[in-house]
This record gives sequence, structure tokens and C-alpha cells, in this order.
Amino acid sequence: MIQLNSVSKFFRNSLQKTYVLRNINLQIQAGEFVTIMGPSGAGKSTLLNILGLLEQPSEGEYLFEGMATQKFNERKRSDLHKHQIGFVFQAYHLIDELTVYENIETPLLYKNIKSQERKAMVAEILDRFQIVAKKDLFPHQLSGGQQQLVGVARAIISKPKLLLADEPTGNLHTRQGKEIMELFSRLNKEDGITIVQVTHSERNAAYGDRIIELVDGWMESDKKVEDSLAQS
Repeated sequence: MIQLNSVSKFFRNSLQKTYVLRNINLQIQAGEFVTIMGPSGAGKSTLLNILGLLEQPSEGEYLFEGMATQKFNERKRSDLHKHQIGFVFQAYHLIDELTVYENIETPLLYKNIKSQERKAMVAEILDRFQIVAKKDLFPHQLSGGQQQLVGVARAIISKPKLLLADEPTGNLHTRQGKEIMELFSRLNKEDGITIVQVTHSERNAAYGDRIIELVDGWMESDKKVEDSLAQS
């Protein structure tokens, strides 16, 4: 599904290049659950943003399902966002002025899905996530765990092939974080959604298949979860 060939990301300051990512070579198969770990400033979020087409590599090639993303025009990039990729953020990023129902419905409006179909899709996911009773509440009326649950529901309502999560439990209590990670695990195993998460938590990493470790922008290691955690 995903292939990075010698991908680097840098920013220019006068005549100098400051590298955030250096020569990343990476393959992620459909249906995998991959974790990106590393110290602050290692380039984790930048790599996730490149995978999500929010940033473009400065050098190298990113292939998504065999397609060279650097050749995409803005419309193609936007279509991929709408139909193939879901995002979950540490800060939830819900729209304060919209109810739970309206927040979850928003991606479907961008896809021009008809009203009756939207209602059916939102009703199904409210039921699946057991938040039917919260549908008319606003984000400030929810706990952090409930807000993140809504964020995940919104991310997968369009049935994306790829779900990208940046520190998805960073603002949650341990119990709430466990609930979110168990939900991710079910989405991966039962729905076949490919998941790439950034986390500092070994507990969260244990839910996945592989751990990619970044250090100073370099890919330090790429190991199966059991091998990586056994050495830590």
C-alpha cells in the first residue's frame, strides 16, 4: 500500500538545509498496524504528515497503492484525503460549534453523499461506538475519552483504507487510552484498516505489528513488535 523510496524532508534557512527526515525507505502492506516511535524532534509527525499527504517530501518518492503522489494535482490529493485516508489527532480537532452527530457527519458532506444515506451511515457508527445518547451534545460537554471516540468515528465514517493517528491517547487517562487502543485493534483486525500511529507509549505500540524507530530524522530500526519491545 505504502512505499517510501529515499524520502527526505528539509527546510531551507538562507543557504543551509535543515533536515527533519533523512533517506527514509519504508514499505507498509495493506492491513498492517505500524507504530512510529522515537524521541521528540525525531521527525515522527513529519513522517506521518507525508504519509497523509499533508506535507510533501523534499527528496525521494512516495508511492500510495503504486501511484507516485508527487505527481498528484491538488484535486487528486483532495480526493485521496476524502476517500482513502482518515486522521486522528491528540488534540481531537472537533468543531466546537457542531454536535457529536454533526461532527461525525462532516466528512460525508464533503463527499456529497445524499441526506438519507448520510443519516444511515451516522446512525450505524453512533450505534457501533455506543455514543447514540451523546449525539446531540457539543464537544465541551464530553470527557476527553468521549471526544477522542467521536474523533475516531469521524475519521472512519468514510471507510478509509488508511488511518493515521498522531499520539491518539496523549491527552487521555490510562483507562480511556486503553479503550481507544482496543478500538484501533478491532478496526485493524475486523475491518482491515491499515493503521499507522505515532506514540511514545510502549503499551500502545504493543497493539501493532511493527515498530519503526526514528532518531534525528534517520530510520534507526524497523522490527516486529515482539522483537522491538523485548530489547527495550
